[in-house]
Amino acid sequence: MVLSNYTKEFRYNLKLATPVILGMLGHTLVAFVDNIMVGQLGSAELAAVSLGNSFIFIAMSIGIGFSTAITPLVAEADGENNFERGKSAFKHGLFLCTALGLVLFLLLLVAKPLMYVMDQPEEVVVLAAPYLDLVAFSLVPLIVFQAFKQFSDGLSLTKYPMYATVIANIINIILNYLLIFGAFGFPEMGIVGAALGTLISRFVMLIYMWWLLAKKKKSKAYVTNIKFFQLSKKAINKLTGLGFPSAMQMLFEVAIFTAAIWLSGTLGKNPQAANQIALNLSSMTFMVAMGLSVAAMIRVGNQKGLKDFKALKRIAESIFLVGFMFAVIFALLFVVFHNVLPHLYVDANDPINAVDTIEVIKIASTLLLAAAVFQISDSLQVIVLGALRGLQDVKIPTFMTFVAYWLIGFPVSYYLGKEDAYGSLGIWLGLLAGLSSAAILLFFRFRYLTRKLIANKA
Repeated sequence: MVLSNYTKEFRYNLKLATPVILGMLGHTLVAFVDNIMVGQLGSAELAAVSLGNSFIFIAMSIGIGFSTAITPLVAEADGENNFERGKSAFKHGLFLCTALGLVLFLLLLVAKPLMYVMDQPEEVVVLAAPYLDLVAFSLVPLIVFQAFKQFSDGLSLTKYPMYATVIANIINIILNYLLIFGAFGFPEMGIVGAALGTLISRFVMLIYMWWLLAKKKKSKAYVTNIKFFQLSKKAINKLTGLGFPSAMQMLFEVAIFTAAIWLSGTLGKNPQAANQIALNLSSMTFMVAMGLSVAAMIRVGNQKGLKDFKALKRIAESIFLVGFMFAVIFALLFVVFHNVLPHLYVDANDPINAVDTIEVIKIASTLLLAAAVFQISDSLQVIVLGALRGLQDVKIPTFMTFVAYWLIGFPVSYYLGKEDAYGSLGIWLGLLAGLSSAAILLFFRFRYLTRKLIANKA
């Protein structure tokens, strides 16, 4: 098939994906600003935010992963022009996400004492504990927001989550400045101020998102007059059957990056701070792939509803191609600026922490070279995963991600990440091995399924 059959889809794919990318970059921008502001307080504070967020990311991955089950069901119903099915998917998804958010918050409180037995620097743990309490509670509005976001994406209304995220980001950045440093008469709360800013901004984001959808003609009937507790066992089972494996897929990936944070912590506060810098920068480029993954999920879901499997395969492959092009660009940027980017996170002119700062910059620069290499495999695996979710194929991909990250990636990180081996770089070589394995396995799964669907229809 000629290249133009793929490139002609670029415009619409990017139209769908761009608001999602900007919205997700907004979330990452908050972490970026948090890290820059907290980094001015010292490497211990930056490492504390990294440790606290490592717990949050695990819980968040479960909530966000579960919520993705809403999108393909709404997209398929939208493709069939079936309002009742679409509203049922949203209502039951909203109920399950609300319950899940509350459960995850309580589990984080129970898990908090683990920080004291994880061989982490004592000064880092003391700072991380109060930070974790507030950010853990912010998961409740965040995961409820995710239900609205995934529903909105399923209707191809991808701009609205972006608008809500932008408003939340502005509020968060302002509150961070006021509460971290005690500006304009506000109390100086350090990293606890960053956590409080996150909590408030996420409640605002949720309320604003509902207001936007309630105003829009296409979505108003879905998000108003919801009979929240009138539930169908069949609908709950359908969402749980899609949502639980999707949550596990995201958990397996996020957990290996979290393991990288914990393994870095065993090397000391400076390797842990450097790891946080490299992770934060990588997560910003990853948001582009995540946005394209959502576009793949929507478009594949629509084509599944229409039962046009040849178009489904071609459209998905066109999104894979766009993701590859972006990944190459990001890889080149990381290589060219690997010595420059870490300086954004630390105060190189601080004489008190000068020795620590130099070490953090040196380690982070090396890790960015490893991050450059895995841009392509990281991008491909998440976009193909989105396409498979659009096909509502989740069980076998869940097994594949477990194998890739925990039977291949983690052992490499563990053995090469020891202080007498490659240290921080060894940890990231394990991440590269896991992501590359996932990309290969998931791509062949998608190829097998789409060929089978096309052959069965012929």
